[in-house]
Amino acid sequence: MDINSISSYYNDMYTNASKQQADKLEDKLKSDYSQATDEELMDVCKQFEAYFVEQMFKEMANTIPVNEERTGANATLVDYYKDQMIQNIATESTEQSGLGLAQMLYEQMRRNYGLDAADIATE
Repeated sequence: MDINSISSYYNDMYTNASKQQADKLEDKLKSDYSQATDEELMDVCKQFEAYFVEQMFKEMANTIPVNEERTGANATLVDYYKDQMIQNIATESTEQSGLGLAQMLYEQMRRNYGLDAADIATE
């Protein structure tokens, strides 16, 4: 196995992992949450906020110039682990304090699905 095929393998793996994460979140957001519990609804809102923050961090990281020549499998692995680190930081920051986006999205989804009216009717 030569270095180009290894680089290609890691590059494909990296691209597929990123796409799978985005597709998984998109599928969750397309689900019907009219019967969801508050916990399920807030969980998907936090996942969306974490994804949003992750994308924001990645774009900010792209503004930093790279001084070294990185090529091949090494560059792909560095990018993969850098993206994993950014993803973990985004998830942790959302869980600890967040931007408030998850809370706003949660409240909007409750209104859109009529869950606020259902709570009032049961009281």
